[in-house]
Amino acid sequence: MTETENIYFRSRKEAARHDDRLNSREGAAELLGLSVSSLANYELGITKVIPVDSVLMMADLYKAPELKAHYCKHTCPIGADKEVCLKSGTIESIAVRMARVSKSDRLEAITDKLLEIAHDGKVSEEERGDLEEMASSLSDLVLLVQEMKMKAEER
Repeated sequence: MTETENIYFRSRKEAARHDDRLNSREGAAELLGLSVSSLANYELGITKVIPVDSVLMMADLYKAPELKAHYCKHTCPIGADKEVCLKSGTIESIAVRMARVSKSDRLEAITDKLLEIAHDGKVSEEERGDLEEMASSLSDLVLLVQEMKMKAEER
């Protein structure tokens, strides 16, 4: 992997557009409280599992919430099989997609079915399959909500 392909390097360079101290690894490492060699290893892909506290510090300093999502999807074994939004689009695209979802009859149908399942306070085996199907059909909504949250955290 080249330096420019690495998300940690790209995020630092993007953040440097707003904070000149981040143009160099030395400046960034000092602000992060890391050694220059550790940051270089992260950015060059030499370190395969970056400590989570370092990822959180970089995400915060660089104002790059996508670093947290990237870590969860590609490093954390718990998050690897979850729906994770890895980057946000424009606020306009998010708004249009939200409008489509909110005007969809699908949400109303899912809500009605969920209320039907919940009426007796138990989930039968047949209903369990329905729940899985409903949850799966809402995965685009899950990603949309994550994308909105990520957009709110961006620089």
